[in-house]
Amino acid sequence: MNLNWLALAVPFFVGLMYLEYVVSKRRTKEIYHFEEAIANINVGIAERLCDLFTTGMFFYFFKWIYDHAAIFHFANTWYTWILLFLFTDLLWYWYHRFGHEVNLFWAAHVVHHQSEDYNFTVSARITVIQASFRCVFWSFLPLLGFDPSMITILLLIHGAYPFFTHTQLVGKLGWLEYIFVTPSHHRVHHSSNPIYLDKNYGDVLIIWDKIFGTYQEETEQPVYGLTKPLNSYSFLWQHFHFLLEMSIAFTRAKSWRQRWLVVFGKPDHIDPNIRPVLERLLLSRQRNKASNPVLTRYIIGQTIMTLSTLFLLILLEHYIDGYQLLLYALFIFLSVIATGSMLEQRTWVFHVEFARVATLAILLWTYFPFDSLATMLLLVFFLVVLFYNTTADYYYQYVYDDEHHR
Repeated sequence: MNLNWLALAVPFFVGLMYLEYVVSKRRTKEIYHFEEAIANINVGIAERLCDLFTTGMFFYFFKWIYDHAAIFHFANTWYTWILLFLFTDLLWYWYHRFGHEVNLFWAAHVVHHQSEDYNFTVSARITVIQASFRCVFWSFLPLLGFDPSMITILLLIHGAYPFFTHTQLVGKLGWLEYIFVTPSHHRVHHSSNPIYLDKNYGDVLIIWDKIFGTYQEETEQPVYGLTKPLNSYSFLWQHFHFLLEMSIAFTRAKSWRQRWLVVFGKPDHIDPNIRPVLERLLLSRQRNKASNPVLTRYIIGQTIMTLSTLFLLILLEHYIDGYQLLLYALFIFLSVIATGSMLEQRTWVFHVEFARVATLAILLWTYFPFDSLATMLLLVFFLVVLFYNTTADYYYQYVYDDEHHR
């Protein structure tokens, strides 16, 4: 069978998250909070899904550069692998640094720093936009003459390492602190303490930070998250708030220099008063929590189902038709949007749920294209539309324990 065994990364890393949660409970360390964990996992689900569509494109992009523009052509030797690793890690450092110091790149990278928790789930907060920017930086590797197959293998290994640095359960690691990026180093990077801002950009090796002057040792208790907390678990708001801030700042700019700074300047060049305006316009005034046991169980169930769908989709991708792949993708995206809005008890979540279930029904029909099934699904669809408001009222009463929520 032609299975994509990279799908095993989903249960493997989710299992490690659960293990860290169990260990933290035994050590009585409150490093996990339900809303933050679900929001983090939602971002990771979307990123894994997008990788399914983009990873192949990245490989062929690298191959085209290697075949048509490579300066050298390095042979596959042991020292070539070492050179490739060093160049990859160096390029990561500069990509990561630009991701904090250039607004256009920060718009993609900011999602990774929004969580006020710091645990393994935070490592999942990677956006597909961020992966695309990385691809641009890593295109220097085939340009130098490294084989795309070698690059792909190394990037898979290189990309797994940072997962293990997103934890509070590991202290300082002795002599390893002088060479490798450790959990202590990366805790500094994720902190909003003034002394820690814009420090420790390295991915595997910490030596680049020491060479380029961005190293900071962990000397005080980190405070995690953005300097101005996001105060939202919404999947959509997490991804687009800074782009909206940039758009407003760009329209307000009165000169080309100011517009240039909005796009390519530092985040400091964006007026901090823009976000509160957008929050009043687009976000609910109260940040609710999923304290209702029914809602909590419902969100957990939806998340498990979405993760399972993602796992099977990646595992069996070679056996799924293109239009079905798009339906699965739509179902998963609607699912993470729905659970994100449930965390804040948003009033429009039923509309997303309706679209999600409708997508699932169409997907079911593609596997069992019987007239009787189509008739039954259309009948159910018609009844829900006919009694849409009543159905929504029952839904909110059950999920939010609030018959007036809608």
